[in-house]
Amino acid sequence: MANERAADLKAKLAQAHAVIAHLVEQASYDGAEAQRALAYFENDRFDPNFLPWPRHEDEGLRPEELNAANDD
Repeated sequence: MANERAADLKAKLAQAHAVIAHLVEQASYDGAEAQRALAYFENDRFDPNFLPWPRHEDEGLRPEELNAANDD
């Protein structure tokens, strides 16, 4: 029973990975955080520090954080 449960959970991880990959592709969002999510869900290791997601400090400045006065 435990082996069947583990197999089901691995299959669910594979499904989550496929869904995330599709959403990333559709949103044209292929930054570091998207890659971090894909990497996390393609294996069965658990990382209690995976969240929060996304970690904005890893992505750089967002458009609303940029100072438009500096644009040439």
